[in-house]
Amino acid sequence: MIPTRYLGWLSTLPISLWVFLWNPWAAVFPLLLFGIGLRDVLQSKHAILRNYPLLGHFRFLLEYIRPEIRQYFIEDDETQLPFSRNQRALVYQRAKGQNDKRGFGTLIDPYRSRAIWLNHSNAAKHPRSEAFRIKIGNDACLRPYESAVLNVSAMSFGALSANAVRALNRGARLGNFAQDTGEGSISPYHRQEGGDLIWEIGSGYFGCRDAAGNFCPEKFSRQAADPQVKMVEIKLSQGAKPGHGGVLPAAKVSAEIALTRGVEPGEDCVSPATHSRFSNPIELLEFVAELRRLSGGKPVGFKLCIGDPVEFAGICKAMLATRIIPDFVVVDGTEGGTGAAPVEFADHVGMPVRDGLLFVHNCLRGVGLRNQVKIGAAGKVVSGFDVAILLAIGADWCNAARSFMFALGCIQSRTCHTDECPTGVATQNARRQRGLDVGEKALRVMNFQRATVQSLAELLGAAGLETPEELHARHFMTRDSQGQPVPLSSIYPEIDHGVFLESGGASFAALPALYRSSWAVASADRFGAASPNASISDRSRAHSAR
Repeated sequence: MIPTRYLGWLSTLPISLWVFLWNPWAAVFPLLLFGIGLRDVLQSKHAILRNYPLLGHFRFLLEYIRPEIRQYFIEDDETQLPFSRNQRALVYQRAKGQNDKRGFGTLIDPYRSRAIWLNHSNAAKHPRSEAFRIKIGNDACLRPYESAVLNVSAMSFGALSANAVRALNRGARLGNFAQDTGEGSISPYHRQEGGDLIWEIGSGYFGCRDAAGNFCPEKFSRQAADPQVKMVEIKLSQGAKPGHGGVLPAAKVSAEIALTRGVEPGEDCVSPATHSRFSNPIELLEFVAELRRLSGGKPVGFKLCIGDPVEFAGICKAMLATRIIPDFVVVDGTEGGTGAAPVEFADHVGMPVRDGLLFVHNCLRGVGLRNQVKIGAAGKVVSGFDVAILLAIGADWCNAARSFMFALGCIQSRTCHTDECPTGVATQNARRQRGLDVGEKALRVMNFQRATVQSLAELLGAAGLETPEELHARHFMTRDSQGQPVPLSSIYPEIDHGVFLESGGASFAALPALYRSSWAVASADRFGAASPNASISDRSRAHSAR
């Protein structure tokens, strides 16, 4: 009981001290708030907190949970950030083997700008999706590979967790398709499950490098001899950050990652922006030939996101000059990307996959080599319809990365670059990885791929076709800038076979300006415009003299 003579004086005390005098434990929380508010007023880092102590923290809290609020409560089902709720739901349903049908009609506006639809036939067919295999390997390849029409795109161990790598590879084995290792090389987790691998060789030459970071033929040959390795892919650039190298910080270079990549643990792991093994198109193709020989004749090609069109035209000129023809080219699009990338590169650098794919397809047609080089395409492939469009524009098969991540349980939290992936897909945190069950997720990976290829078969059948090779842009319609329906082939036209070889003829003169100008200045001996005094015959003779 407080004496009455002290009440007048106590009435001037802060309420928190009143509470403390009455019940010391009840005063802890108000005192804590007082301390936080005092710290807010005294600090100089955040103006909001200094002007609005305590209340300012609510602003930071709301900002922190804004992506989740938007994703779960505000965005509509077709908003793609970067994948829409409907796209994600389709993958989840197919991965789980659930009903993926939709009732009550389409949710998209068929009259919207650039809408695309398939021309169905009144003589529908019933193709078998199991027969959709693509032989990759030209006459110089001793061990061609029969590829699925949809495979797992490049994602490295280190970017993905060990459990994610294992689940993808086991799913690939169960479904008879392939997994691209990404440039982080072949980890023990790729080997545990026995699925087909496409070994990606990046500028860091991880898994086949010497102590100085240069390409090591002996190490490459040992790795490439593994029966699991079905193809070898040289990475020139990737859609998420074309023309940009990368650094895995020392803190993330664990002993496992260091062993897989052939680097020192606890040191920065650098992927340069360019390769040290070659510096021009001719040397690139010579590297292709070397890897083909060292691998025992397995298919070898390269992956790139198209940047300066002149440079790919130059690679085609180098094919003519050297007669070294890669077995395949994988075209990545700027809309791709699973890991960390600078915002400017992710948003503003590189050609989208459809445009890049058409350019590669047409350049190979222009030099008469399209029948010897298979083309893969990667970039936001979710459904059978996505696959069908890319096949129609010029691809022979497709790769997908983030769609398979959804099949693993990814919820598009967009925290891949923070090592805080909540589902254990893109993290090295052992506790978070524990939530990803390899056996269960492998079945979902298999289910998603199988259901997607089956949906492709149904689309082909509806168009009256039997095989993916029969699909062309003329089988689709789209809307032009005025909203009028036009054939997709008018937006993505094919050029004539061998037209580049007759550069002085009328057919060449009738080509779109992009092809004429690119071919005119392309160089086989440099990435960029040709020297004004050099000709293709000069470079061919120089190569023959080596």
